[in-house]
Amino acid sequence: MATIDPYVLKHLSHMQPQLYWLDEDPLEPQPNPTLIGDVTTDLCIVGAGYTGLWTALLAKEQNPERDVVVVEQRETGAGASGRNGGFCSSSLTHGFTNGYSRFKDEMQIIERLGRENMDGIEEAIARYGIDCGWERTGELRVAVEEWHTKDFAQEAVLRNSYGDHVEVLSKEEVCKRVKSPLYKGALWDPDGTALVDPARLVWGLERACLKLGVRIFENTKVEWLERTNEAMIVHSPYGSVYAQKVALATNIFTPLVRRAKKYVIPVYDFQLVTEPLTSEQLESIGWSGREGLSEAGNQFHYYRMTKDNEILWGGYDAIYNFRGKVRLEYETSSETYAHLAADFLDTFPQLKGIKFTHGWGGAIDTCSRFSPFWGQAFRGRVAYVLGFTGLGVGATRFGAQVMLDLLDGNDNERTRLAMVRKKPMPFPPEPFRFIFIRLTQWSINRADENNGKRNLWLKLLDSLGLGFDS
Repeated sequence: MATIDPYVLKHLSHMQPQLYWLDEDPLEPQPNPTLIGDVTTDLCIVGAGYTGLWTALLAKEQNPERDVVVVEQRETGAGASGRNGGFCSSSLTHGFTNGYSRFKDEMQIIERLGRENMDGIEEAIARYGIDCGWERTGELRVAVEEWHTKDFAQEAVLRNSYGDHVEVLSKEEVCKRVKSPLYKGALWDPDGTALVDPARLVWGLERACLKLGVRIFENTKVEWLERTNEAMIVHSPYGSVYAQKVALATNIFTPLVRRAKKYVIPVYDFQLVTEPLTSEQLESIGWSGREGLSEAGNQFHYYRMTKDNEILWGGYDAIYNFRGKVRLEYETSSETYAHLAADFLDTFPQLKGIKFTHGWGGAIDTCSRFSPFWGQAFRGRVAYVLGFTGLGVGATRFGAQVMLDLLDGNDNERTRLAMVRKKPMPFPPEPFRFIFIRLTQWSINRADENNGKRNLWLKLLDSLGLGFDS
């Protein structure tokens, strides 16, 4: 590990390497059974995270008579759905700018669908009584360097012309909301982001699905798919599911459709949580609006308040391991925790002495366009969606609806979108993939250190339409 100031490390002395959202929560549901033997269903969904559970819930809402089975290799919400920061964004394209650079002609529709999707999530939470701490607080994208602010005004005008309600804040205005010596300004989006407890959201969706008659099997790893003349067979170690249609919601785990593998990679993201802030500490930082915050650089932190006035602080590092391996030991990183703590104290020096209580990491499924993509296989009987790139809390519901549209053969404005019909550029095979990603990450870091100036490598990627900028 690089040398870290002992002053910073003292703040990590009480940190436990465990997932904050799963720490002794009384709302965690009882386990579901493992699949033993053979079952038959109309729709089999592989994966019980947000994507899989939204697919099941929407399928039953649209057709209560449709029989739905969900199979999960671990337990509900064990992957990214239970370990993210709880930012639920209306963006379906990993931010407006990313979407506009790729799908300019469709952004009017995409932005509207994103707002409708966000409202649909809020309505479902209310309808099913899901206790997940939903707060539609909005988000501040803060500039911590002067060059971060250069495009704020232009972006605000453009986004507002597409139906958003964003506002540029000066240094003084943002510091009235949240007090940090680093802030140079901000872009304020009052209604495009909500904060949730991600584990409680996934558990609430699970309960809603069970109430509607969905059968959920946990600790049931799908080993392979088989197509027959009339249906699909989903094979697991102790049984199988005979289904008319299959929806794959496998996130960062190896795709069951082999040709999808080249489009997606897992990168590891890490988070810390502080002890609860005292009333004096809260007064010292302001933040009475409880907005979600993220930084405007290419490599950025995101942070928020929890219901108990702790601060969740994450991001910056995005670690790719050779051959895209996903392993339990990758979910902890002492060096990353130390760097996160140091950056936290730079942002909030008035909180010196505060202790971090939890630290963890998890894999994000990302693709070369940073937003979800869809596909079908086995003559249309199987559909999948992948590549959410860390903004899946909200976008997974839309991804689920499009999967159902594809499986049901629906021709509508969702399925006609280029973002649905077209795939991202695939990643090269190893070892070129590893070199490609490392070179890109190094270049992005250099850009952040050089007032955003992009080197020849990043300019080449921009010219190819890849636009790696986060």
